[in-house]
Amino acid sequence: MRNISDTIARLTARASLPGLDHGGSAEDRLTDLSDFGGNPGALRARCYVPAGLRPGAALVVVLHGCTQTAAGYDHGSGWSRLADRHGFALLFPEQQRANNPNLCFNWFVPGDTARGGGEPLSIRNMVARMVADHEIDPARIFVTGLSAGGAMTAVMLAAYPDVFAGGAVIAGLPFGAAATMPEAFDRMRGHGGPTRDELAARARSAAPPAGSWPILSIWHGTADHTVAPGNADAIAAQWRDLHHLPDRPSNSDRIGAHTHRTWRDPNGRAVLEEYRIAGMGHGTPIDPGAGTDHGAPGAFMLDVGIASSHCILSFWGLQTDAPAVSAATPAAPAADPVSNVIANALRAAGLMS
Repeated sequence: MRNISDTIARLTARASLPGLDHGGSAEDRLTDLSDFGGNPGALRARCYVPAGLRPGAALVVVLHGCTQTAAGYDHGSGWSRLADRHGFALLFPEQQRANNPNLCFNWFVPGDTARGGGEPLSIRNMVARMVADHEIDPARIFVTGLSAGGAMTAVMLAAYPDVFAGGAVIAGLPFGAAATMPEAFDRMRGHGGPTRDELAARARSAAPPAGSWPILSIWHGTADHTVAPGNADAIAAQWRDLHHLPDRPSNSDRIGAHTHRTWRDPNGRAVLEEYRIAGMGHGTPIDPGAGTDHGAPGAFMLDVGIASSHCILSFWGLQTDAPAVSAATPAAPAADPVSNVIANALRAAGLMS
């Protein structure tokens, strides 16, 4: 393990373990989900079910980032407003400080990255309860998350490809990238890591063979100094291998200054896409000028003139109206928020008591 001075220098430069209030005081539209069975990951379960939800509706699982709460992330991303509009249910697993002082999902801890145990099994059991309680269509279950929540999204898709039809990783990392805290910090910086073949092999070995792999949407800011943009490349390479796709995308286009690439399977179905948001730091892309369900600005909720939640819904086939991008000129990309959490991070690393 690196010495303490080097650890402090690296943590000072990153906003990945940021913030003191990232939405905890925002409007809370969520309710608690209790009695969902085994909870080996000791997570809290929260949910949102629109009034009049019809049988056979879809379910979207949303995983917040470090230092965030489920309610705060919902407020910033607009997911529950979208659920009202498009008629799907939401599940928000929420991390607890007893598990991680910075409220990060433990995407790099071996006991919390395997099928059948830890945080993944807790989330799987929450999903099963939502399906049973609300007559969810088991073929339309999706998962998305930001940062550590994005990395845990990758874990869920690899560990339970038989459960999820699709996912979206925002400023996250590929499944199998790290198995210790020092490795996690290095991968976040873009240093080292498994090869593409190794990443694909780790994903394939994470669960029994699935009939098909979920579809995936990848989002990353080009100016992200918290989770290096090279992690988006690694995720895309891992999933091209899983879907047996060529390196060259089927089509590429631009949305303002942002780039969007799509890969299609032999049947013409879009199974992988990647958005690179020009000049954006670490966070979820939103477009609050386009409406209340396009997100609300805040820590890690970055107004860049494109609503990622809308685009993701469209990719999953759940959005039926309204463009994902506003006609207004996109706002200037937002920078990473910075806060002083070195002490907490060092405690989480076992370097301070």
